[in-house]
Amino acid sequence: MTILTIDKKCWEEGLDRARSAYTLVGPAPEAEALGFRELCATEYPVMDGSQTRLSPKSVVFPPSQVMMSCPLKEGDAKQNIYESVEIGTSPRAVVGIRPNDAKAIALLQLNFDTDEYKDPYVMAAFEACTFIGLAVSTPSATDFSISCGTGPFDESALDILLIDDNDRYLTTVITDKGAAWAAAAGFCTEAEDGAEGLIQAKKEAAESAITTTIAFNRIKEKTVLDLYNADHWEKTTFACLNCGACTYACPTCWCFDIQDEVHDGTSYRIRHWDSCMSSLFTLHGSGHNPRETSTQRIRQRFMHKLKYFQDKYDHGIMCVGCGRCIEQCPAGIDIRNICDTMNREGIRG
Repeated sequence: MTILTIDKKCWEEGLDRARSAYTLVGPAPEAEALGFRELCATEYPVMDGSQTRLSPKSVVFPPSQVMMSCPLKEGDAKQNIYESVEIGTSPRAVVGIRPNDAKAIALLQLNFDTDEYKDPYVMAAFEACTFIGLAVSTPSATDFSISCGTGPFDESALDILLIDDNDRYLTTVITDKGAAWAAAAGFCTEAEDGAEGLIQAKKEAAESAITTTIAFNRIKEKTVLDLYNADHWEKTTFACLNCGACTYACPTCWCFDIQDEVHDGTSYRIRHWDSCMSSLFTLHGSGHNPRETSTQRIRQRFMHKLKYFQDKYDHGIMCVGCGRCIEQCPAGIDIRNICDTMNREGIRG
């Protein structure tokens, strides 16, 4: 592992050098909030540590994505024959991503890269990315990332980690992909002796600022039916509006729908994000809906996040503790409270 130092006066110049080999992606103003998107030649990522309203999972799993298309015009040799669209594989530098958001993208791979099926769209996008993270020096009040196996300085899903140190970035180069990006940007100045200790001190300070924790150790031990049939769900979910804000903001939600749309003589098969909070999500063609009520739908959401995912992948819970769902829920529902309730289920006294 190499530690470099980057003078902030040279930061944008280095990004511009790297643009010759990488498409730059990062946090930038988007409508009324900060969002992750591809940046044009005159734009640079916002590096103030703010959390984006929606997660950066869209870098590999876009909200809407054309997967296939086919011509519908009479006489076309390929009429009504769907063909996959070209999958972009040019290198992208994802700069300024938070460590727990990068960890969330790694969790997405558990669903999209399996022994049975490898999603070519998500995995091609993932392989094209170099993740340059920005350590979180000042965690928010809703950050509980350490409990979820990640944290403000977590390097496990990153190629490079930047640590803000006043007029410079201390830069931990973690992988060969990270080293290649740093070289393309011209960042090659090694940090002085003692930089590793400084980084460790900053890490400890950031982690100590996270005051909320969750426990889910007992959830895995319990049977699905013990949790599914618990008597707290009506009370726990009473306030839910089923608006879906939590699922769209969540960095680990992966539900989608596929629809065919026709425009100007061409049919497009498009994948869209979907939400288990919607009553249409499980509505059968027959009219039957196995999750007809709000309580059934929100129970499914939290059982998946906190129980089903653990049982299937043995990889902790399907959450990285970013707190977006807590901040954006109009009804004030808090996943930390629900996790605690599920973990304590059956405890008396």
